[in-house]
Amino acid sequence: MPKMKTKKAAAKRFKVTGSGKILRLKAGGSHYMLKKSKARARRLAQEVEVTGRQKKHVLETCPYVMRKGS
Repeated sequence: MPKMKTKKAAAKRFKVTGSGKILRLKAGGSHYMLKKSKARARRLAQEVEVTGRQKKHVLETCPYVMRKGS
């Protein structure tokens, strides 16, 4: 059976920490920033952890993301 391919669009959107958490950026943080308050812009720039069903979906689209040294 051939290797599963990583979905490159998904791989560019997520980051895995050393402890295995998957992080993502909040939506809406790169567009129309002048009309948003500074506090809101700071909140949108923070990374948040992917949990639940979303985490399972990320692992399906990026099958080798949890491997070390690859």
